[in-house]
Amino acid sequence: MIGLYSPGTSLIHRAPTLLKLFLLSLCVVLIGISPNPWVVGGAAAGVVLLFVMAQVPVRAAIAQIAPILLILLVAVPIQGLLSGWMVAALMAGRLLVAVALAALFTMTTTVTAVLEAFQALLRPFRRFIDADRVGLLVALTIRCIPLVSDIVREVLEARTARGTRGSLLSIAVPVVVRSLYAADALGEALIARGLDD
Repeated sequence: MIGLYSPGTSLIHRAPTLLKLFLLSLCVVLIGISPNPWVVGGAAAGVVLLFVMAQVPVRAAIAQIAPILLILLVAVPIQGLLSGWMVAALMAGRLLVAVALAALFTMTTTVTAVLEAFQALLRPFRRFIDADRVGLLVALTIRCIPLVSDIVREVLEARTARGTRGSLLSIAVPVVVRSLYAADALGEALIARGLDD
């Protein structure tokens, strides 16, 4: 998970972590509540521009975003049949923009910067909140988004290699099981570092 950071000197790399996180959250909320497809389309164009500005490797960027496309291959037709194709297109656009923004944040921000930013943000509340643990929790959450996407991709690739087809449940079960194994391994690593209390 830590290896997803792509070093660089762009304005996006040098921007304060809290500012990047605030803008990421704001953008996701705005596109999430907007029913206008032009807003989602504009956000998608803006994300592409941000990736160009950040000068992250194209292959690495595609690797972070591609797994969501596999999920959308299943989700969009179902959403289209149940709620209409415009709703399905909006849902797909929102997910793509959100995942792309999360990937951009991950690729331009070190874990250390995330921890330090949250520690600074929560410092006034130190009597009530353990800022170090909250920072670690947020950093792990952000880093685990691509990890879960990779698990979904690997499950779908394994099913394709076996030439099997099945229901959404037959995909969800191995994804959940593998995610739980990954979480267990992560928990053991944290315990080994003395973060079990």
